Amino acid sequence: MTEEVKKFFETYTDFVTKVTSNPSLDLEALSESFNKIEKESSIKTPRLLTAALGLGSEAGEFVEIVKKIFLQGKPPSEDNIFHMKRELGDIMWYWITACAALGLDPYEVINENQEKLAARYGEKFEIQRSEIRKDGDL
Repeated sequence: MTEEVKKFFETYTDFVTKVTSNPSLDLEALSESFNKIEKESSIKTPRLLTAALGLGSEAGEFVEIVKKIFLQGKPPSEDNIFHMKRELGDIMWYWITACAALGLDPYEVINENQEKLAARYGEKFEIQRSEIRKDGDL
């Protein structure tokens, strides 16, 4: 690696550190953040952390299978479909964990999503509705 490239990465690393939150850099600050959330909300911090990390990991495993099927020639076989089924089950497990951590009824979460999408798209998907949203449409 050239000195120029090393210097670039050193400079960028310093920049990344400067724009990173304190709880992301310091264990004591992270602990304080956890404690504050636990005291000031009904969120179950360990469960939410478990859910967030698990959802990201399991979704990544699902995406990996899809990537290999569409981009790398992995066959869309029953074994691979079963593998995706297992990963979707893991995603569901972590999704329910997230609902529990936030004190949310899973039925209400699904219903809210259905209402949001119905308001956005009506009876039929139209691309402009996915790209140009009304104020407040998350």
